[in-house]
Amino acid sequence: MGCPDGELSISIVDDSAIAKLNKKYLNREGPTNVLAFPMQEGDFSTINSDLLGDVVISIDTVKKEGDLAEITTKERFYQLLVHGILHLFGHDHGESEEALIMDKKSKDILGILNKIDESEN
Repeated sequence: MGCPDGELSISIVDDSAIAKLNKKYLNREGPTNVLAFPMQEGDFSTINSDLLGDVVISIDTVKKEGDLAEITTKERFYQLLVHGILHLFGHDHGESEEALIMDKKSKDILGILNKIDESEN
């Protein structure tokens, strides 16, 4: 998929922890499902070119959204993990064209993950 090697951290937290991060870094109230903190841009982007950044996922919200969408927690977790990683690579969904590109990449990656899961079962 044209992805360079890189390192990222994944943190799985509860709604309370992600709400604190959401307030501190984005000045938004309440929990969210996923936050991405890219290290390829900003003040510290020159520290380590292999460091992509951090993805933080609320497992509480993953479970709630999975139930609402009638999918497994694992499926919803994968969706949010891919979404967060795409943000680390600079993708966004603010504009409709960007959202379409991000959605296509997300579906492609999730398709690959599903094939891996199927081959392991």
